[in-house]
Amino acid sequence: MKAYLFPGQGAQFVGMGKDLYEKSPLAKELFEKANNILGFRITDLMFNGTDEDLRQTKVTQPAIFLHSVILAKTLGDNFKPDMVAGHSLGEFSALVANKALSFEDGLVLVSKRAMAMQKACEAHPSTMAAILGIDDSIAEDICKSITDEVVVPANYNSPGQLVISGSLKGIEIACEKLKAAGAKRALPLKVGGAFHSPLMESARVELAKAINSTKFNVPICPIYQNVIAQSVINPDIIKENLISQLTSPVRWKQIIQNMIADGGNIFIEVGPGNVLQGLVKKVKPDVEAYSA
Repeated sequence: MKAYLFPGQGAQFVGMGKDLYEKSPLAKELFEKANNILGFRITDLMFNGTDEDLRQTKVTQPAIFLHSVILAKTLGDNFKPDMVAGHSLGEFSALVANKALSFEDGLVLVSKRAMAMQKACEAHPSTMAAILGIDDSIAEDICKSITDEVVVPANYNSPGQLVISGSLKGIEIACEKLKAAGAKRALPLKVGGAFHSPLMESARVELAKAINSTKFNVPICPIYQNVIAQSVINPDIIKENLISQLTSPVRWKQIIQNMIADGGNIFIEVGPGNVLQGLVKKVKPDVEAYSA
């Protein structure tokens, strides 16, 4: 069974999507439609901007979404997913790819999500850190032990790779404690804020209004959602999980394990970068994984 995976923030690079725009009339049409919907030429920033341009959350999230979704659409009849999943932001790309959301509605929601997250980041200076080489349970216990600051597990990426999220002080304390407990590395990440933590509550409330007023269809195949790591096809449950995602951890390791258990044996990453196929290989080294 074919599982299609869609990347999240961090996969962006200057020049992304330019080849699609130049070679495919369909891609060009969709990119131009996106420029009109967003009210600025995101293609100029994607194709010829700077790393700094692309790091702005209001640009990063729609840019990755567009690259992923438009690439999936240009695959035409070759795009036949049995199951889909997306890492954080990538969940929106996956929901357009499996037809739960229209292209236009997906882009509007991603843009609103980016703006809401940007506001939450400005209101609460915060960050994230990658923790390598320690059991998830130990990391969870250490996060719980820090009671006067916000620190939570944010991304369960693969065995031995967990990302934590929280206040600046909380992350600093957690990194020290995790290294003392045996973590091989504790690396602060260059991100705008504490994604997938309680510090995103204001963004969750704002996004909930937009999601609840958007039409979701029954998808053509199940999506394995970040919050529960299980397959879902009910549009109402998809909405609930999508709203909860902003303040809950991304259970990526568990998603891949469950996809494999449910028959997924070919994993295809659709979008910029190759991070997700690498994470698949860390979960199960002998599984087939490649880029679209």
